[in-house]
Amino acid sequence: MISSTSSHIGIDIGGTFTDIAVLGSDGSLAVRKVLSTPEDYARGIIQGLRGLIEDRRISEVSIERIAHATTVATNAILEGKGARTALITTKGFRDVLEMRRIRIPELYNLFYNPPSPLVPRHLRFELDERMDARGRVREPLQQVSLENVLNTVQQQEIEALAICLLHSYANPEHELRTVAAARESLPDIFVTTSCEVLPEIREYERTSTTVINAYLGPVVQRYLNSLSEQLQSMGIRAPLEVLHSGGGVMTADSAQKKPAHLIESGPAAGVMAAAWMAGKAGYTNVITLDMGGTTAKTARVENGTVARTSEYEVGAGINLSSRLVKGAGYALKLPVIDIAEIGAGGGSIVSVDRHGRLRVGPESAGADPGPVCYGLGGEEPTFTDAAVLLGYLSSDALLGGKMKLATAQARRIFEKKVARPMQQCLMKAAYGAFTLACATMIRAVKSVSTYRGRDPREAALLAFGGCGPLVATTLAQALDMREVIIPPHPGLFSAFGLLVSEPEHESVRTWCRRLEEVRLEDLNRLYSELESQAVETLVAEGYRPEQIRVRRLADLRYVNQATELTVPAPGVPLGPGELTTLAEVFEQEHLTTYGHRANHDPIELVNLRIVSSVIREFGADEPRDLFRADHREENVAPNGCRTAFFGPADGDLETAVCSRQSLRAAPTGGPLIIEELDSTTVVPPGWQASMDEFQNIILRHA
Repeated sequence: MISSTSSHIGIDIGGTFTDIAVLGSDGSLAVRKVLSTPEDYARGIIQGLRGLIEDRRISEVSIERIAHATTVATNAILEGKGARTALITTKGFRDVLEMRRIRIPELYNLFYNPPSPLVPRHLRFELDERMDARGRVREPLQQVSLENVLNTVQQQEIEALAICLLHSYANPEHELRTVAAARESLPDIFVTTSCEVLPEIREYERTSTTVINAYLGPVVQRYLNSLSEQLQSMGIRAPLEVLHSGGGVMTADSAQKKPAHLIESGPAAGVMAAAWMAGKAGYTNVITLDMGGTTAKTARVENGTVARTSEYEVGAGINLSSRLVKGAGYALKLPVIDIAEIGAGGGSIVSVDRHGRLRVGPESAGADPGPVCYGLGGEEPTFTDAAVLLGYLSSDALLGGKMKLATAQARRIFEKKVARPMQQCLMKAAYGAFTLACATMIRAVKSVSTYRGRDPREAALLAFGGCGPLVATTLAQALDMREVIIPPHPGLFSAFGLLVSEPEHESVRTWCRRLEEVRLEDLNRLYSELESQAVETLVAEGYRPEQIRVRRLADLRYVNQATELTVPAPGVPLGPGELTTLAEVFEQEHLTTYGHRANHDPIELVNLRIVSSVIREFGADEPRDLFRADHREENVAPNGCRTAFFGPADGDLETAVCSRQSLRAAPTGGPLIIEELDSTTVVPPGWQASMDEFQNIILRHA
């Protein structure tokens, strides 16, 4: 019988697996994990979705919404496979992309070469025009110059065009005239402007962000159009939403116009799921660890709120947010969840260099051919192979027995390529690879906690992803964190995050004033204008005004500082008392982040921000099956034992193997291995495992 309940679908693509979650209006939850198809990610999505629909007898017409997290944008930049892009800018600013901030990430490295600009110099063109920082015309836009530039651009066989003119955030008139002429003369080209993407100060960051948007435009358009067509061919008419880097969802049409917002689409899904689950379980402060097949990602949920930033770089083989280390990638000044992402995943390749030093990643075996133990032709040892050899993962099969493992082949290749070159026994070599990967991930955890002025010991570690529960206790113990949370369906948790994410947009306007010089009537008027625009955008996407929630934020800094901190703006409307509160909130955040405050230095307001979102409550659709693991036969693992290696101090230990459900009876001490369909949790000696009312595995250090 075909289910008559309506359904919402979340789809998350990872480097190795594609995860799909279907939430029914009756609270039922169905999940599916399939290998990703890097040559055409949409194909893997359709295959997995079709199988899930058939198995669960879901009617295509009952699907009301599809939310998708994708790595297409990130991969296009990391692999240099974006569109051939040109840039039009103000005369004298052609080389902003080359000059950057004249900062490098490697101190004392005189030979460091930053990544090449996304737009080469011969495709960067100058216009005769100029605005000043207050939006006053210093030099009118010369029509002859505009026509000459567009005629030259037409001959370049480009796919995308970025337009970023000096100080257009203060007055976009020249940019708007330029884009109108460009879209008329280049109707088949993706054209984007800085006043549409980032109407904010800082010429390099604004130019870089606009160029990224153009570079990704045609790639994202092709991908989303292809996916939409294939979904429709299946009979699915539900609107397609895409998760953006800030953790909210946007329509596919909006994503195609502003693809730069998708840079951290994939990692954001898991953080949103973690924040939702942490709130359910009563945790206000958690650090998330999402370890998949290719990378490991960490983020912070503080006082129940996901930490976000607009200081981000992408394209240096690693994506990162840092106010101190810059110059490794391309600046992206858009709202992004504060995520540290490193090349350490289940598919990370383990190697020994010519000096005999062990390395894990950042290169990955990915989904094809994958780790050696997958038996798909892989010839390079990986982190997953090491976990199998250590006894942490079943030597027979994964995914509930659906994926048989070539353990003997993994053992042979790991011995040949890692153990012998290191002159170590197999177990010590495998444990060394495991430990080194964990050390790399510890740096990522510190980058969102210690390096942000936060103490990781004051938070719980919430670990998910296919490999996150494998390493969680090792990381927690090294950081002196006493509690670890493993949520239900950890290997598919990011897909669930798409189901709890809300439609969200952020608007910004640069308005530089010292706080003591701010006229409250002007400030409140500008906030009201931004709010009206934000509500209009969401109403145009089909949401009712009463569903929309608006939050005010402000970017502040001490006068003469180079960067700002974003803090909530209290009160509607703002009065003298609220301005005093705003200053105090900023100074407290400065103290937390940098370790000091300047109590008597004047404070400057730089940007006004509005975050508008749609309140999406589950109500009767509460995903009850997420909290009913005892009813999911695919999560049942047989009780038993196997030998696992826990390092030179403990050596080989006979280790109990159980399912998540078995923890309902009573807490169980390590060593223990908890097996599920989508992940495996390792509980070493000295740790105790129990289960809470939400089916979370809670690990505590004895």
